[in-house]
Amino acid sequence: MKNYSIAKSRRLRSTPYTSRIEKQGVTAYTIYNHMLLPAAFGSVEDSYHHLKEHVQIWDVAAERQVEISGKDSAKLVQLMTCRDLSKSKDGRCYYCPIIDDQGGLINDPVVLRLSQEKWWISIADSDVILFAKGLAIGNKFDVKIFEPNVDIMAVQGPKSFKLMEKVFGEKITKLKFFGFDYFNFEGADHLIAQSGWSKQGGYEIYVQNTESGQKLYDHLFEAGKEFNVKPGCPNLIERIESALLSFGNDMDNNDNPFECGFDKYVNLDSDAKFLGKEKLIKIKEEGITKKLMGIKIDINEISVTGSLDLTDENNNLIGELRSACYSPHFKKVIGIAMMQKGYWNLEQNVKVVVNGHNCIGKVCDLPFI
Repeated sequence: MKNYSIAKSRRLRSTPYTSRIEKQGVTAYTIYNHMLLPAAFGSVEDSYHHLKEHVQIWDVAAERQVEISGKDSAKLVQLMTCRDLSKSKDGRCYYCPIIDDQGGLINDPVVLRLSQEKWWISIADSDVILFAKGLAIGNKFDVKIFEPNVDIMAVQGPKSFKLMEKVFGEKITKLKFFGFDYFNFEGADHLIAQSGWSKQGGYEIYVQNTESGQKLYDHLFEAGKEFNVKPGCPNLIERIESALLSFGNDMDNNDNPFECGFDKYVNLDSDAKFLGKEKLIKIKEEGITKKLMGIKIDINEISVTGSLDLTDENNNLIGELRSACYSPHFKKVIGIAMMQKGYWNLEQNVKVVVNGHNCIGKVCDLPFI
């Protein structure tokens, strides 16, 4: 597939780390929240193997924050998500599907509770800030909503824990998964969470001091030499194997949380007041008619830039393949598909046309690994 360059502009913002990653050999970008997000440093498969064995530093500043503060901030955040946050605590991250009045997904962010009256919504790729402002205006909430100057870098991989301990001391190893605290680097405090968009373990550093963040970025590479540190980015192969869903790819506003396997984040029996609650109650009572499932196909190459139709032996449309890649672990193509009801049985055969060739695949559970 031919590659095309992306024309940079004020509308497609670079990050504080862009000049550094370009010197380090970034080979592809995508656009995420109107910003440049590195998509490759050479071979995606080579990066996949390195990520699973060593440690990488990622420029994920495109993972923007929506800050909501003020007297009614907790009410607004709760109104946006089907997850009950009444027992949330300061210093914790929460995976929270954001839905509209029909139960359709708007985003699937991680919500950070900085205090009862100050929250960060760490968003996937959609304009959540406009949704939040509309709800605040319509409900006359006493809140302040804006995008703070926060540029995340992620430290991911099994050796990330040793690298971060080397830089920040033993205290950082005490962080629990989805917990965050503040850690000092050369006089500047950085909010650091044990989180990240891989299943290999690691941290996300929410940088608010650009100069200090750039120095920290450089220092992590210097300190990480003994751990074979390399630049990296969210890896297509690793994220599909781990079933880390991508909003806009695997799911969108036409899908609801139940269809995407988010049942445990939908708290219908609580007193929480959120948009679309009655709609989700009805959906749960009636049952869903489609669901995200895994697909395995016995081929060794695929490129999915749009959905691919999945059919049965009679050529009836039974689903759509939304993301896929070649998996070195399974030695075949694996993918994430939205399957129609009646075709969720494991080992269900599906037909799909890939690069003009008719291929046979099988339905399986998620995650793959």
